[in-house]
Amino acid sequence: MTDQNDPIENFKNATQSTARALSGRDDLDVSFSGHIAEVHDASIRLPALPREMTEEDTRFVRGLSDAFALRLRYHDAALHHRLLPADAQARAVYEALEDARIEAIGTADYPGAAANIETTLKREAKRLRLHLAKNMDDAPLSEALRHLSREAFTGRPIPTEAVKTAKIWRQWIREHLGDDGLEALRTALQDQEKFARLTQQMIERMEMVSTPAEPPRNPEDGDSDEDDDAQGADTPNDESSQTPPPMGSAEDSDTGDSAEQQIDAQVGNDLDEMDDPSATSEDEQPRRNDPKGDSFDTLQGDYKIYCTQFDEVVQAKDLCDNEELQKLRKMLDKQLTQLHGVITRLANRLQRKLMAQQTRAWQFDLDEGILDSARLARVVTNPLVPVSYKQESEIDFRDTVVTLLIDNSGSMRGRPITIAAMSTDILARTLERCGVKVEILGFTTRAWKGGSSRERWLADGKPQHPGRLNDLRHIVYKGADSPWRHCRANLGLMLREGLLKENIDGEALLWAYERLMYRPEQRKILMVISDGAPVDDSTLSANQGNYLEEHLRRVIHYIENKSPVQLLAIGIGHDVTRYYERAVTLVDAEELGGAITEKLAELFDEKPAKRRRG
Repeated sequence: MTDQNDPIENFKNATQSTARALSGRDDLDVSFSGHIAEVHDASIRLPALPREMTEEDTRFVRGLSDAFALRLRYHDAALHHRLLPADAQARAVYEALEDARIEAIGTADYPGAAANIETTLKREAKRLRLHLAKNMDDAPLSEALRHLSREAFTGRPIPTEAVKTAKIWRQWIREHLGDDGLEALRTALQDQEKFARLTQQMIERMEMVSTPAEPPRNPEDGDSDEDDDAQGADTPNDESSQTPPPMGSAEDSDTGDSAEQQIDAQVGNDLDEMDDPSATSEDEQPRRNDPKGDSFDTLQGDYKIYCTQFDEVVQAKDLCDNEELQKLRKMLDKQLTQLHGVITRLANRLQRKLMAQQTRAWQFDLDEGILDSARLARVVTNPLVPVSYKQESEIDFRDTVVTLLIDNSGSMRGRPITIAAMSTDILARTLERCGVKVEILGFTTRAWKGGSSRERWLADGKPQHPGRLNDLRHIVYKGADSPWRHCRANLGLMLREGLLKENIDGEALLWAYERLMYRPEQRKILMVISDGAPVDDSTLSANQGNYLEEHLRRVIHYIENKSPVQLLAIGIGHDVTRYYERAVTLVDAEELGGAITEKLAELFDEKPAKRRRG
């Protein structure tokens, strides 16, 4: 028997009554347990309440309850899921704008809920550290749009905790959507389908893929599994790889009959723990187990390096001032103008290939599991039939990182390096749209004819068989964890006069390989964009003529046959199949849509057929 004088119990009862009134659902159940907040079709789960509740705690929990109740009232889950983008970032934006739409309608009808929801938004912004954001890397685009759209739809100011994030993105959003971009959405608040389609258009304008994820097929709807170019990609199964929905949103289930959101809604002392700066370690590289082993060391053979003191690994932005970098990027953009269609087609094709491996599979007609909404009629007409449930089958999909390694040698000058830059730009944008992390690296030397390494060799009396005699320059154009939009200007550096010198491919390949082995992703793909054999006059003049080429062959053989990394080479105007097992040759970037898609599809096969050389 409940104690009528217990304030906690009274609060729970009042919260449940309010949620039922806001949602219009008399059968709605509200529970309090753990620290997870989630909403289903007939229930809302809220975090466990602390023994001593402050006014802020009260508003926070009420805000969660009000947001979920309004979602149940003003949100069509089936419609939402039908138009939900498959791309992770686009999905987060789509969810954020839908949250803002629901809040705008709900708080207009029920003004008392506005203050509660705002308290929830403030705490969530603090949990996400939006108030500490310094640049776009620290500030999720979806969160910025959540608060900017709320401001546009309701006229309420952005919470102090989210002002920095909104400010960081405001100009970028205005450039992509125009001054009245959010105003167009405001006029469609009462029509969810129209609002969702306008959101899809906005997502396209922000250079993300808005292709809806196709709902899982019901066996009774037909057995066709053909992949149609006109259709969107299947719904991804890897929830952990997607951007989490923002506060107050709920991610829909595949049948559209329930919605669920999980957030770390810590109350009381838990909030202080979340604000501990030491808890953030995303920028730290994971500890690496040595991937080499004895077989890796022996592949070096008689390959030697005379001096490594003058070698460098440098960020692209450090080789050029920002003004020149922007000019070079504009030059590259002019070349890419006519390839916008290629980018879109390639993105959609690859997206379907990737998402097909993440497709959710369901077992139907079970005695237990999730209630199958397609069998509801059976439950009514024949309630004694127990097989009206379904369960999702687990399908493994390994998360992926791709490294693009570009030859920045002098022989690439002119049309080849332009094609390489365009190819890299297209591939990076495409893979990122598909939720695949991409790293872009380049390799050349610091000087012609050996540089400081050769000078030291000469000063040492020119000892015999010195090995590699030049100063390496390895360039990082884009890190795997950096969004493409933050690094797009860096690719223009490839067009800079004087950058392209000599190429020592074997060591560059090892460098890229070792960086990949640092990564935590299960699948690692290394794509080399080159125009042929390694050439360094200083090294070759002091060693046998095939010195660099033999080292490259040993490195390639090791990666292809004795490592977990999948290797693909793209030859620019030259056939590279004499070195690489998987290779494709490009004469122009227009060929990307066909040849590259085919090769990438092979690499993304869960069980790639790997031929071994004798």
